[in-house]
Amino acid sequence: MPKFWKPGTAGPGSTLDRASEQEGSLVQSAPLHSQRERLPIHQHRSKLLYCVENYGVTIVVGQTGCGKTTQLPQYLHEAGWTANGATIACTQPRRVAATSVANRVAAEVGTVLGDEVGYTIRFEDVSSKEKTRILYMTDGMLFRETLIDPLLTRYSVIMIDEAHERSIYTDLLLGILKKIRRKRPSLRLIVSSATLDATSFKDYFVASTSPDEATIVSLEGRMYPVELAYLQEPTADYVRKAAEVAWNVNLQQGPGDILLFLTGREDIERCLEELSEMLPTLPRTASRLLPLALHAGLTTEEQLRVFEPSERGSRKLIVSTNIAEASVTIEGIKYVIDSGFVKIRVYNPTTALASLLTVPTSVASATQRAGRAGRTSPGICYRLYPESALGSMPFSTPPEITRTDMTTPILQMKSLGIDDLMKFEWVSSPPAETVLRALEGLHAAGMIDDSGRLTHMGEQVAECPVDVAIARMLFKSKELKCGEEILTIASMTAVQDVFIIPEGAPGALAELERRKFTAEEGDHLTLLNAYNAFVKHGKSSGWCKAHALSFRAMSRVVSIRAQLKKYMQRFNLPLESCEGDAKRLRVCLVSGYWRNGARWMADGTYRSVRGNRVLNVHPTSVLFTRKPRSGWVVFHEMEETKKTQIRILTEIEPDWLLEHGHEYRGS
Repeated sequence: MPKFWKPGTAGPGSTLDRASEQEGSLVQSAPLHSQRERLPIHQHRSKLLYCVENYGVTIVVGQTGCGKTTQLPQYLHEAGWTANGATIACTQPRRVAATSVANRVAAEVGTVLGDEVGYTIRFEDVSSKEKTRILYMTDGMLFRETLIDPLLTRYSVIMIDEAHERSIYTDLLLGILKKIRRKRPSLRLIVSSATLDATSFKDYFVASTSPDEATIVSLEGRMYPVELAYLQEPTADYVRKAAEVAWNVNLQQGPGDILLFLTGREDIERCLEELSEMLPTLPRTASRLLPLALHAGLTTEEQLRVFEPSERGSRKLIVSTNIAEASVTIEGIKYVIDSGFVKIRVYNPTTALASLLTVPTSVASATQRAGRAGRTSPGICYRLYPESALGSMPFSTPPEITRTDMTTPILQMKSLGIDDLMKFEWVSSPPAETVLRALEGLHAAGMIDDSGRLTHMGEQVAECPVDVAIARMLFKSKELKCGEEILTIASMTAVQDVFIIPEGAPGALAELERRKFTAEEGDHLTLLNAYNAFVKHGKSSGWCKAHALSFRAMSRVVSIRAQLKKYMQRFNLPLESCEGDAKRLRVCLVSGYWRNGARWMADGTYRSVRGNRVLNVHPTSVLFTRKPRSGWVVFHEMEETKKTQIRILTEIEPDWLLEHGHEYRGS
């Protein structure tokens, strides 16, 4: 390897041995039943079934390659836990994991996906209430199900997988399930954790109950030595460096696929562009390199491509977010390249603004990432930072509940009848100021009354599978007679990056195509124009390609819109059109985005109304190069990289913030 690498080694029994694993990959080399028997979890089958039978909560500590995610639900199914129509649920923090693992298990069970084995994620349900016995789902979807069935009566066993990731809905589910167990002791819980969090989870479940409530089962892992290589000096551009290192690995190292960790979609696309420029110079003697993206913005079909085996004479280069860190397993990975960064959402309760922040990864995450290289044979992990940087990295990422806006979760908790938030048994308590701001915001938005009880609108909004701000716009559209358009805008903002640069097309050409949809009022109306044109031209993939739109993203919008439309019909929200009245439409946007107001400054930046933060317009916005006539905008979201950028902006009148933002000044 290049001279800047400084190697070290980590073998079985080291911290790398604690990397987590999910058998979510598609392996074609041997009969599935013999593969199942070779997994380390197989020898623990009887012990696991005994524990589930005799304890209310079984905490499973799974090492790399043990197969807990795919096998445990099958063992329970085979042992009779799905008799009399009962279902086994297995939750995942990410939809990529829910879909890929369900695919794998359906193949092992020998059923069509959606029959005996299925999955359900937001806006996509591939399952049957009559037939499905093993159901993979995101933790948020199971939490939402408690709003309809508070005791989750259709489930005999619920497995909370990847609990150590501490997503907000994982934490909330653990609290809810502890309550449900008191009312319904026949329900069994399995909490799967890849790290040393197992003891704290056990302490949580036995507190205020019986010491016999929970037990811990540790599974033997399978781990090969992983050589660690560090940069001698920090790099100024980790995306470019990652592309260079991947290129050199392909030229200089033996067979094996490469997994490269970056922070998000933009980094991934830039890295793929860098590689596409290098590919024509690839020597004939080198392996063919197949770069593939893996992030949450892809369709299920696109995500599943990364699990297909490499062809002879070629190697996959999977450029991924931290999705591949613990949530899914990809066979054949021998080389890992770790950028050392991750993108997390951080909420500031003082300004009531959430932002996506790129931060150094934790030591625990770095260990997980490296462990991916030692899955099937000895591997190498290239870390794009000096070894000395480990000393300044946090040991683990703070639980999401400590750094997120609690407005929507608290609304949903109140819908469940949890009114006294102080008495709720939190795994980790959210900051008091975050809870206070959420309650103030819900009161100001008319979702709770003076005594903190849900209003009629609050009850309905709690059921909607969108953020409170978006749901509030849908309800406001009845008064402003623009339901048809707001429904479309809500659906378009639920999908990332509908505009793309088609392969082989210059960026300038794609930009010209995008301008055909541009509305001078801003991005929300531009998205509306793009959707209407898509529908007008028969929802055609060829038309999308010609107009720099992602056909898959637009198809997903159509599906999301159809589902949100059902909620509007259920709540008697008319689908009236504003007939081109952009003012009514923008007023409706303010009713939801009233906390995300900003004013234009002479230097071309903006200042947030709350907190007076300096904001820059994202380059993809139609307002990137021009000043809004009124000098004021609302925005959909904020992201922090080297500077704070706001995405999806629309011009507004400042008076609307006071008229339609309700108790704006007081909250």
